[in-house]
Amino acid sequence: MKRVLLLLFFCPLFAMAQTIPDYSAFSYEVFSHNGDSLRYRMLLPEGYDAHKAYPLIMFLHGSGERGADNAAQLVHGGKLFLKDSVRKGFPAIVIFPQCPADSMWSTMIVKRDASGKAIDRSFSDATDKQATPGALVMMLTDSLVKAGKADSKRLYLGGLSLGAIGTFDILARYPDTWAAAFPICGVGNVDNAAKFSKVPMWIFHGAADNVVLPAGSRNYYEALKKLKADVKYTEYPGVGHNSWDNAFAEPQLLPWLFSHKKK
Repeated sequence: MKRVLLLLFFCPLFAMAQTIPDYSAFSYEVFSHNGDSLRYRMLLPEGYDAHKAYPLIMFLHGSGERGADNAAQLVHGGKLFLKDSVRKGFPAIVIFPQCPADSMWSTMIVKRDASGKAIDRSFSDATDKQATPGALVMMLTDSLVKAGKADSKRLYLGGLSLGAIGTFDILARYPDTWAAAFPICGVGNVDNAAKFSKVPMWIFHGAADNVVLPAGSRNYYEALKKLKADVKYTEYPGVGHNSWDNAFAEPQLLPWLFSHKKK
């Protein structure tokens, strides 16, 4: 009887262990500048050559993954880049930075109702002072390029929810840096679209998203189309505020991303 009980106890634990990805291939890193720090996890290509410059994918997480554990940011998206097919087919330096719990990737003012739900968001212009985490992301990117580790012609930026908001903000401030971008379920100051209309972009959103309304992505898409930008938009019918699951499952996401290289 005891053996049966032990099996019943350990089987669920074993099943859980099988479903939790092993993120140990992502190293624990910290970037510091003038007293400010940015925790991040970094995945190097298989067979990494320290004398070679690689493509860089910088991915910004959502509000729920903020903190200081330098782990939560890998929950959405980290598993994709650990796939053998991805590591072999798209060798790159992959970085997931973590935004502190009391901060954001971009300057944004949020109005909430009595339940705490966001009912309005206002955004700064790209000429305003940048939020510290977003500024540190750029400094980290620049440092990797200057060190000869990241290829300046193949820098890619993506993010989900709060991270997509940060993606739009960073693109507006540094449009000449990025070869392509993929914001997922974001929103922002559409007036800034003209600043990054030369950056190829694939935007994603869930049609049933009631946290960040689809209009946030649709408005950017329409503005960029009017500017004759190289932009794609995919909206998933019936999908709520987890459209990143669909976006990460897109078989053409990485081929599309890596097809872009700055001249």
